[in-house]
Amino acid sequence: MSSACVFSPAPNLLQIPSSKLIKTHFSRLNFNGLKPLKTPLKFTFHSPQTTREQQPTRLNAVAEEETETASVATAADPSSEAARRLYVGNIPRTVTNDELKRIVEEHGAVEKAEVMYDKWSGRSRRFAFVTMKTVEDANAAIVKLNETEIGGRKIKVNITEKPLQTLDSSLLQAEESQFIDSPHKVYVGNLAKDVTTDKLKNLFAEKGKVLSAKVSRVPGTSKSSGYGFVTFSSEEEVEAAISSLNNEILEGQRIRVNKA
Repeated sequence: MSSACVFSPAPNLLQIPSSKLIKTHFSRLNFNGLKPLKTPLKFTFHSPQTTREQQPTRLNAVAEEETETASVATAADPSSEAARRLYVGNIPRTVTNDELKRIVEEHGAVEKAEVMYDKWSGRSRRFAFVTMKTVEDANAAIVKLNETEIGGRKIKVNITEKPLQTLDSSLLQAEESQFIDSPHKVYVGNLAKDVTTDKLKNLFAEKGKVLSAKVSRVPGTSKSSGYGFVTFSSEEEVEAAISSLNNEILEGQRIRVNKA
């Protein structure tokens, strides 16, 4: 804020030497000679663009905007990829990405279909992920396709399983890195969901010397994908494992053992 102010000092005040003026008390000053101004005082105010009173309003507006943005993000969450991504399990090994996409497209728009393959054997892992265009398309596909058959196999279709909060991903990575591959290997199918690598290895160790074992898991979970691999040091050990453990009961299910 700026202002302009003009006044006329008393004549006798101007006559006081500067050395005495410093020591003069205000009680001894004489202002009787002051003359009234002919021109009224003029005051000029410069208001800032944002006053203190306006600042809380602006802050509230920002907070409301952020809240609204968060609400929009929350509202859009059901349309995220996770809500549109389907797990399709127990499919035949011969089903390809394009074939699966054509099947699901009969019940809704599909963005992509991905059959999962084992990196060791190159074989289909008998499950896939299909991302639909909308949540409505995903729900329609579940209703129409779950428990139906493809190639004589009853498939399972549902929204992708969420990762288990208690699952230590480092343990799964350690399992994967510790697996010792070998040309002398058997494929073990029809495993129960709760079969672990240790359970599988211990079963085969009862019948011979095991080099390594691995249970394939549903991505992001501790659940078995229904199959695994066991490796040995020789072809004789492979043959012995197949003859002694094919159709063996493990965790309530009859497993299938053959050469990988």
